[in-house]
Amino acid sequence: MNIPPETLSIAKTALLFVLAAAAEIGGAWLVWQAVREGKDWWWAGLGVIALGIYGFVATLQPDAHFGRILAAYGGVFVAGSLAWGMVFDGFRPDRWDIAGSVICLLGVAVIMFAPRNAG
Repeated sequence: MNIPPETLSIAKTALLFVLAAAAEIGGAWLVWQAVREGKDWWWAGLGVIALGIYGFVATLQPDAHFGRILAAYGGVFVAGSLAWGMVFDGFRPDRWDIAGSVICLLGVAVIMFAPRNAG
């Protein structure tokens, strides 16, 4: 099977964004649980470790521009945060939450995958 390099690059970018979101959102959630929900202190420690993993995963993106990666990742963070809340906290987004996250994900696609000149 011959997969075009562009497809592999998009898949890698998407996978890295999902991993980064899981680490960052999960880490923040663990800290939240310790501080706001009274869980043991080690929950916060695990959260700090997860946040460090997020920072590392972000550096693995194929694009070389820090600003572009972090700007685009912001849209993934928005949608991922809503999804995390649904799974782990019973949060039910309303239509405006969903519309906003779709807009953010469209922004991710534009920032990361719009055709650009090499120069």
